[in-house]
Amino acid sequence: MTHDILEISGMEFFAKIGCFEEEKITANKFIIDLIIVLDCNKAAISDDLTDAIDYRLIYDIVKIEMQQKCNLIENVAKRILDKLINSVTEIKEITIKLSKINPVLGGKLDKVSVIFNKKNV
Repeated sequence: MTHDILEISGMEFFAKIGCFEEEKITANKFIIDLIIVLDCNKAAISDDLTDAIDYRLIYDIVKIEMQQKCNLIENVAKRILDKLINSVTEIKEITIKLSKINPVLGGKLDKVSVIFNKKNV
């Protein structure tokens, strides 16, 4: 069995995720990158879309979770991982990097990111 890697990167969302009142009113910009370990051999050989993992399903799950209001990026990152592991059986392992762009921290900085990894066992 092979362990191939699918990377879906640069997914951009505007969401009301944050602890401060202004973040709950005005959406912040977030960037999400996924690294998914799976077996792509069947799709690689058949060249048939039905043998491949459904990229759109993955994107839609991320989009739905990003629309849910919460306080912490850690919360939404974990929810995304759990939902993907439970919904996409082909995933053997997944890493998410969720970045909040221009966070409100009282000074200039580009982003704050969390990186979580989960194995499907």
